[in-house]
Amino acid sequence: MVKSLEIREARPGDEHQLAEMRALLWSSTTLSEQLEEVQAYLAGKIPGTLPCITFVAEKDQGALAGFIEVDLRSHADGCDPNLPVGYIEGWFVRELFRGRGIGKALVKTAEEWARALGSREMASDALIDNAVSFDAHSALGFEVVDRCVHFRKDL
Repeated sequence: MVKSLEIREARPGDEHQLAEMRALLWSSTTLSEQLEEVQAYLAGKIPGTLPCITFVAEKDQGALAGFIEVDLRSHADGCDPNLPVGYIEGWFVRELFRGRGIGKALVKTAEEWARALGSREMASDALIDNAVSFDAHSALGFEVVDRCVHFRKDL
C-alpha cells in the first residue's frame, strides 16, 4: 500500500485529475468530454434516480492515484433479482500505482457503500479481452457469470 493514501468521495477540485483518468479508462472519449461530464457530476447537475458515488484514492499532496465509480442497480446478471446490486461502472488505478493494494481499497470502500444501501452483492463488467481487469476482478473474489459478444450491422 502507498504511504499517506486516503480513499474519499470525489469533490470539487478533483475535476482535472479525475477526467484524465476517466479518459485513460474509456479511451473512446476525449479528455474534454470527460472533463465536462465530471464537472457536471461534481456540481450535482447529472440527474439520476439511482444512488451513485465516485471515490478517489488520494496520495500525499492531493495527487489522485485512482478512482472507482459505483451505483446501485435494480438488477445485474448473475445476481439475486430481488435485491439491489452495487455495480462498478468504472475502476482505474494509474499504472505507476498498480499492484500496491489501491484498487482493492477502492473496491472495499465501494462495497461498504453498497452494503450500507442494502446491497448484498457487487457486480461489474469488463471487455472480454481486458486481461488486466479480469485478473484484478478475480484477485478480489469476483466470478465470471456470463460471456457475451455483441453484434451489429448497417441496414
